[in-house]
Amino acid sequence: MDIEKFIKPELLILIPVLYLFGKGIKKSKLKDNFIPLILGGAGILLSALWIFTSEEITSGKEVMSAVFTSITQGILAAGASVYINQLYVQSQKNNNKKG
Repeated sequence: MDIEKFIKPELLILIPVLYLFGKGIKKSKLKDNFIPLILGGAGILLSALWIFTSEEITSGKEVMSAVFTSITQGILAAGASVYINQLYVQSQKNNNKKG
């Protein structure tokens, strides 16, 4: 499956950025169950920052489209980041069982 069908190519950089941000949060005193919510919010914020600064928005319809795009792209990038983290975590569990 081609991930660029879902996440804009220019926003793919958010996946590793959010992954690293999540690793930093993991080291803090916050509970793990808050990490996906924080990453989702950060993904939406960063997506909005990119979209609102890179596109010319002149009408209410374009504003609503940019907001929708920011939310969906941010959630998808955060979801991909969490998914990648879980693949790593689960692979480590499987490696420890084999050893």
